[in-house]
Amino acid sequence: MTVKDYIYEKVKKGTMHMTLLDPAKQSPERAAEMAAVAESMDTDAIMVGGSTGVTQENLDATILAIKKKVKVPVIYFPSGAHAISPYADAMYFMSMLNSTTVDNVVLQQVKGAPIVKKIQVEPLSMGYIIVEPGMKVGEVGKARPIPRNEPKTAAAFALAAEYMGMGLVYLEAGSGAPEAVPEEMIAACKKSISVPLIVGGGIRDVETAARVRMAGADIVVTGTVVEDSDLGDDLRRLIKAAKGTA
Repeated sequence: MTVKDYIYEKVKKGTMHMTLLDPAKQSPERAAEMAAVAESMDTDAIMVGGSTGVTQENLDATILAIKKKVKVPVIYFPSGAHAISPYADAMYFMSMLNSTTVDNVVLQQVKGAPIVKKIQVEPLSMGYIIVEPGMKVGEVGKARPIPRNEPKTAAAFALAAEYMGMGLVYLEAGSGAPEAVPEEMIAACKKSISVPLIVGGGIRDVETAARVRMAGADIVVTGTVVEDSDLGDDLRRLIKAAKGTA
């Protein structure tokens, strides 16, 4: 089964949770330990990536270490064509749709496509939409973040992504964002598209995870809370709330 099929089948049955780990923030061994704990708490996939500090070396080492510890898919969440790992089960082949530079909309993808084909990593086409405040990823990606009070704008971007053939849509408030994507915006996007909707950024407690899920997210992503937590019962409850299994 491809990773795309895995995702599509999972979201038919309910909301997924994915754990995001940044290879620049801890050793590969520590990342593998965190991934294993998250898997034991029923996360559905491990995403590996970050906005800055990702190198071919720390990326490959982190993915290899994680894959020794978990059975769930390991998906690369790229920051550009400078580092693409052959060891990931799949990677988001994504366009930052509201970047102000064509480099992040398509030129990085043009650089990366031949590499992806050569190393035969499964590409998951995705429209990536940055929502206020955007945080570091919005800054690095030169995004014009969608204002939080403009759900119709976000929905239009999401629908455009689907119409351009992208199989996933990702609403991103940014790693460490003080607030998650607004519920009204999530609901508007969910209503507009038929492909799975991923929501990340600012989701660090049970209540927020539950609100994001109930608003319509098909996949809830948490990263900072995993890195900052003690990987105890609080994380377990958050994952359950994200998946609606609490």
